[in-house]
Amino acid sequence: MTAEASLLELADVSKRFGRITVADSLSLRFKAGETVGIVGPNGAGKTTLFAMIAGDLKPDAGDVRVDGRSILQLDPASRCRMGIARTYQVPRPFENMTVFENLLVAAYRGGQLSRPQGYAAAARILEETGLSQDANRPAGRLGLLQRKRLELARGLATQPRILLLDEVAGGLTDPEVAELLQIVDQVRQRTVAIVWVEHVVHALTRAVSRIICLAGGRLIAEGDPQEVLANPEVKEVYLGVDIDA
Repeated sequence: MTAEASLLELADVSKRFGRITVADSLSLRFKAGETVGIVGPNGAGKTTLFAMIAGDLKPDAGDVRVDGRSILQLDPASRCRMGIARTYQVPRPFENMTVFENLLVAAYRGGQLSRPQGYAAAARILEETGLSQDANRPAGRLGLLQRKRLELARGLATQPRILLLDEVAGGLTDPEVAELLQIVDQVRQRTVAIVWVEHVVHALTRAVSRIICLAGGRLIAEGDPQEVLANPEVKEVYLGVDIDA
């Protein structure tokens, strides 16, 4: 993949916490409209990768670029407004606000939409994510599946060009995962670049065109999902983890 074709690029990014290296001269590229899965054992650097893209952490070395331009000097709010949306493994809604109000905040503050545009976007996303019946329910009263849906919906309400999904399938039953995949499929039909960190690997293989495996902050393998998961080194770093696709 050429740099010219990249919407999002990490160029020789490194990050250490004391003696622990969580990103070791890591270079990755993502295109608009591409859905990419990221796998790896705990401590592989996956969450840190998202934090450096979203602006919660600054790399010790290297660069993060969107459309070929460095975004290292931008804070998380500015990155959100330019089109980078991040979900969290443990959903972080405004619990005392309704589901609809949560989406309005995301649409206004992140998506920079006007009041009429924000209402229209929130209503559409409620329908897309299956949250319409919960629109007036306080977010703190939602069950796990609906909280996961809301986390995804809030990201979509910011009008993202790059959507970072962090373990959105974790803790869900197989039927619930299937419902989630339907939503992701709708999103990936747009020109949004989806980067999805997930341990529920069978969900990834049904949704992504490319898988990246990280371990110890290094790129272990990258490419076709079935080929990556069959890679002996990938199987080794996944000791004890079911990666049966």
